[in-house]
Amino acid sequence: MISLPFAKMNGAGNSILVVDERGRPHAMTGDAARRIGEGRLDFDQMMVIGDATRAGVDAEVRIFNRDGSRAGACGNGTRCVAWMMLEGATREDLALDIEGTEVSCRRDAEARFTVDMGAPGFDWRALPLGHAVDPDAADLGAVLPELGLPRPSVLGMGNPHAVFFVPDARAIDLEGYGGRLEHDAMFPDRANISFAEVASRDHIRLRTWERGAGATLACGSAACATLVAAARRGLTGRRATVSQRGGDLVITWRADDHVLMTGPVELEERGLLDLADLAA
Repeated sequence: MISLPFAKMNGAGNSILVVDERGRPHAMTGDAARRIGEGRLDFDQMMVIGDATRAGVDAEVRIFNRDGSRAGACGNGTRCVAWMMLEGATREDLALDIEGTEVSCRRDAEARFTVDMGAPGFDWRALPLGHAVDPDAADLGAVLPELGLPRPSVLGMGNPHAVFFVPDARAIDLEGYGGRLEHDAMFPDRANISFAEVASRDHIRLRTWERGAGATLACGSAACATLVAAARRGLTGRRATVSQRGGDLVITWRADDHVLMTGPVELEERGLLDLADLAA
């Protein structure tokens, strides 16, 4: 019987399942991930670590959402991968190929890591969007007046994001709005939907509906997208604490355009996944 080691973790509350396929053929599929997500080991994102196939990186990582769909980035999950790979190591840095993008990670403390999430993207074709819009005040058509929402910022941070700035994020019907907006015609590949409340120049409160996962306690790429969107609108500086239901992330938008995310990880459980179960 071939089994895959796993670590059930969370990054600032974002439920993460890290699965280690290194040294083995790829076994995880979208269907298998969906079945696992419906069971005891439910997760928001699954991070599957595989052997590196190109120079300069330590491993390759595939990301599955709870519904079995693929994600392009997961900052909270990347920190969990870094914890698992650097456990017991004397080195503090790691380079990962995550869904085709090289991502660097640094261990700041035993359970605290910084991830370079790269530069934000605003090309409507690459996001993708249904058509060109103002990225700082996107017109989604009749749905916004109908829901009583302002125009959002739209941008990419590995995943497509729409960020709505509202007076009170806690008052938003996240389930009611999130599921509908995720599937709006403006987002051919769906989108992460966030509602942000700017508390001060260096503090944002955030709630996020993740495509393929639903309401989450935290979303790292959404926190990065929100800080960038807030800074572009002049609502904050280029560094802020983003508070989500699961905890706080510190986001820094550097002068070189890269966005750094710093936050905690927590181990909940370790074990083995039977490959025969995945093939069922």
